[in-house]
Amino acid sequence: MSESFTVGGNVVDIAGRRTYAADVRVENGRIAAITETSARPRNYLLPGFIDAHVHIESSMLTPSEFARAAVVHGTVSTVSDPHEIGNVLGVAGVRYMLENASHVPFKFNFGAPSCVPATSFETAGAEISVAEVSELLDDPRIRYLSEMMNFPGILHGDPVCLAKVKAAHDRGKRVDGHAPGLRGDEAARYIAAGITTDHECFTKEEALDKLAAGCKILIREGSAARNFDALYTLLGEYPGMTMLCSDDKHPDELLEGHINKLVRRAVERGINLYDALLAACIVPIEHYKLDVGRLRIGDPADFIEVDSLKEFNVLRTWIDGRLVAENGATTIERVEPRVVNNFVPTTISAADIEVSAPADSRLKLQVIEALDGQLITNRLEFPVQVINDAVHAQLELDILKLVVVNRYYKAPPAIAFIKDFGLQRGAMASSVAHDSHNVIAVGADDADIAAAVNLVMEADGGLSAACVADGVAEVLPLPVAGLMATGTCAEVGRDYSKLDKLVKVWGSPLRAPYMTLSFMALLVIPALKLSDRGLFDGAKFQFTDLLQ
Repeated sequence: MSESFTVGGNVVDIAGRRTYAADVRVENGRIAAITETSARPRNYLLPGFIDAHVHIESSMLTPSEFARAAVVHGTVSTVSDPHEIGNVLGVAGVRYMLENASHVPFKFNFGAPSCVPATSFETAGAEISVAEVSELLDDPRIRYLSEMMNFPGILHGDPVCLAKVKAAHDRGKRVDGHAPGLRGDEAARYIAAGITTDHECFTKEEALDKLAAGCKILIREGSAARNFDALYTLLGEYPGMTMLCSDDKHPDELLEGHINKLVRRAVERGINLYDALLAACIVPIEHYKLDVGRLRIGDPADFIEVDSLKEFNVLRTWIDGRLVAENGATTIERVEPRVVNNFVPTTISAADIEVSAPADSRLKLQVIEALDGQLITNRLEFPVQVINDAVHAQLELDILKLVVVNRYYKAPPAIAFIKDFGLQRGAMASSVAHDSHNVIAVGADDADIAAAVNLVMEADGGLSAACVADGVAEVLPLPVAGLMATGTCAEVGRDYSKLDKLVKVWGSPLRAPYMTLSFMALLVIPALKLSDRGLFDGAKFQFTDLLQ
């Protein structure tokens, strides 16, 4: 247990909606006293920040490394859904996250993945049954049922979905939602089944429908999905019903900031300070019943010191009274992560991803339109360009080939076409492909796509960029489940930034090209996506033909 100490500053009392000068006394890891003073300090003391929904795996860092990076920005706790590694390794993957997290003084709150596999239309590495969900929920370290992505299953009374929700309710644990675009009566029925949150709203109108049904809204600002601008006014309009989250955040951005940046943006845009901090610090504790301090006497000493209530630059962070970050650096010691994986590498050639087609002017090519800052896509149709009996990318129209290759056993690649990735040369590939995490690639040339895929395969998972003509073959290995690296945030962020800059030089206009690519296999979010088994219509929830 930590030693006793006192910190002076302007204490931000979120519940009392006031700020006053005081000395905070910490004894045995808890707040022993808060004594008002007549001092005029320039620093501010407030509860630590909480990311109310995040997939640690998407940072490409193990939990211990994520913690070391997050505390620098004043984050003391996360509500973490481990369904990425769950889709690769099943319950063993969830237990890996718990074990690695246990080595650092950070308050992770993991959930039991509710949808592994996410759908029956893709190949995952594992399945987590109702019995296994129930067993996980019996573990006190598992705080809630993770996002119920199968909202059609809930609406249509699927017994497996309902059994998992009931298992959480029987144990007094919350159920997270995931229902992009669901509105009106259907949203109300989904929430009435016992769903308590949603982080997928991309319009305010959608959020208002869900709020009206009693659902709390998590305002998301990740590396790819960015909904803050559309939803931030809800912080002031519905205090106590909103939280802040990143969902998926790449290491280069985590180096720059976390929830502190969202609070800063909210205050800059006129949101009341206490409403913004309520969402960032208090509502997650109350909603998920977290063992995280609120800077009150008797609470765990989980609090931060910032320079101002405008910039929110974090000077120091304490968790259970232990100083875990100071002056932009963590004091948490590094943990060498254990490597676990489920990967069967297979190589492909350019010939393997050729799409044969007759020269028929009546045929239309269904094309996925990627949207920067969104997980949803649009469905477009274009005339088919057939050369030598094969369909080709059309660089002049920014229509590129998209490929998904099974990582769990050898199978033919699935192929589609996608617009707005912008590459004029080269290709990029990744074994981070939500939610089953097969290998996904996009590129301007078939030989480059094959080269990029093979780099990932040879590394047993990773991110890659390849351009055969330029002799470029770069890869960031992700040996932990094909999702996470073993290095520090600074190291992984540096290597990721190199790839990110490279594909942008090749023409991609996307803010986070690799993160956007990872969601092009996420079948539960419409309109068109690509699984390892084929092109998928997310609105009709069925496969669809590439050529029609």
